[in-house]
Amino acid sequence: MEKDIVPGIREISPWVGTGVSEAAGVEPFADTLARHGLSLVRDRVHTLQVNTGYLCDLRCRHCHLEAGPGREEVMSRETMEEIVSFARRFPFRIIDITGGAPELVPGLPAFIEGLAPLAPRLMLRTNLSAVSGAARESLLALCVAHRVVLVASFPSTNPSQADAQRGAGVTEAAIAVLKKLNEVGYGMQGTGLELDLVSNPVGAFLPVPQDSAERKFRQDLLRKWGVAFNRLYTFANVPLGRFRTWLVRTGNYERYMKTLTDGFNPSAVGRLMCRTLLSVSWDGFLYDCDFNLAVGRPYGDRKVHVSEVRELPSNGDPIAIGEYCYACAAGSGFT
Repeated sequence: MEKDIVPGIREISPWVGTGVSEAAGVEPFADTLARHGLSLVRDRVHTLQVNTGYLCDLRCRHCHLEAGPGREEVMSRETMEEIVSFARRFPFRIIDITGGAPELVPGLPAFIEGLAPLAPRLMLRTNLSAVSGAARESLLALCVAHRVVLVASFPSTNPSQADAQRGAGVTEAAIAVLKKLNEVGYGMQGTGLELDLVSNPVGAFLPVPQDSAERKFRQDLLRKWGVAFNRLYTFANVPLGRFRTWLVRTGNYERYMKTLTDGFNPSAVGRLMCRTLLSVSWDGFLYDCDFNLAVGRPYGDRKVHVSEVRELPSNGDPIAIGEYCYACAAGSGFT
């Protein structure tokens, strides 16, 4: 089910065939944009985000992709080579490797080697628990050698809250990895090795303001475990995948959607990541963002493989949107 709301903006309903209706009384995201005199269209694309697949050692309650140990969607080496070729053809300032847990994907080291020379900033997202032992050591050495920015999921400095979202004992393992990262220079002043943390709320509510959250995380991590980091980013949980299922099952979906709509921040819209980002799925197809990837909505409404791309999206191109976009524009937003 699709409907044109205003020229150049298309609102989508990702729930067709799911047996679950949209939240009652939620204003279409496109209508909210129009009411504020806004539109969500592309600026110049400078970030390539690569989703290497849905395989993960965790089954986090907030995961919009429903990633987990049983998932078989994993990027092949052939697709990695095609993405490296794609990145050679176009000038990206940032390349962002995500998942699932990218650390579990065979061929990741060679992928990093291929991408590292092609963008000034190469980022690797990690859940801090996916790799252990010798495999972790060699991957870490590779990241140090290429000055890869590590972006680590760390929902809370309260272990019981974090474990409730990610699984029992996960916080203890994550702290051990953070300490190791500090030992080699990540997150430490003067090393140039950047370690950033990402915190998603552990329940159906918005994150606290980013600046105050960063101060608390910095104080808590240093006091409790002697851990340092560079930046903290706080994002609202997107009502897709496993998190949406949990919201519906617990009767929290409509209340959470009202929380998101009430938290809509017009000033965040112009800085949303999707305006300057192009997402590539584990099988090499283009999407506006990782959330449109999650609902199966390809860029431009048709599946285009990276091997077929001859030009990047143009300034002013529309971005497919849906009810879940309220999570990106709430509070500080996905900026």
